[in-house]
Amino acid sequence: MNTAAAAPQDASWVVIDTPLSLAQLRLFCGDVERLYRINPYLEIQAWQMLAAGAFRVSWRNLSNGQAATIELQREPESENAFAVAYAQGIKRRTQFRLEPAPGGSRFVITDVYASLPEAERVSRIAEVDKSLTAWAWALHAHLRREHRWGSNPLWRWAMRRFWLPLRPAARRITMLIVLASLAEFALFLLVALIWWIEHR
Repeated sequence: MNTAAAAPQDASWVVIDTPLSLAQLRLFCGDVERLYRINPYLEIQAWQMLAAGAFRVSWRNLSNGQAATIELQREPESENAFAVAYAQGIKRRTQFRLEPAPGGSRFVITDVYASLPEAERVSRIAEVDKSLTAWAWALHAHLRREHRWGSNPLWRWAMRRFWLPLRPAARRITMLIVLASLAEFALFLLVALIWWIEHR
């Protein structure tokens, strides 16, 4: 993951290198809800489809403390580009661009704020979404796992039905519990090995 060379004025952006082919990344991006649920700073309470490409979402953005219920509209721009427009809020669009890259593909995400007057943007600076970098790192990690495990039906089921619907805090707690359980199991095996060596 790195920084893009250029972006629209009054925008923030990230570039994510992925091991997926361009076709695989295009297929992955067909699920807009999954893209947003991967963001570790979004607590999504409800995600409702209103029509094809149109959604009503209730979430809390932990990066700026803002809670909102807003309508999103997925807007195709080309085969390898689309945007999500927001009906409310200081951020008006998030643009997604997919590109071929050596060894896989590249994913460029740009948050655009430029459609509002400058004075209004300044007065609402607290609403700026600060989660983009964390989202990019989370997507980078998820897409690497998708490349490795995505063909496994059990993995796909666990991600879509169990892991991603959890709130970010619940994911962190679950991961800590799993790691603690693995550490306890490893300790048990070590004690059992020592006992076995001493009583052979």
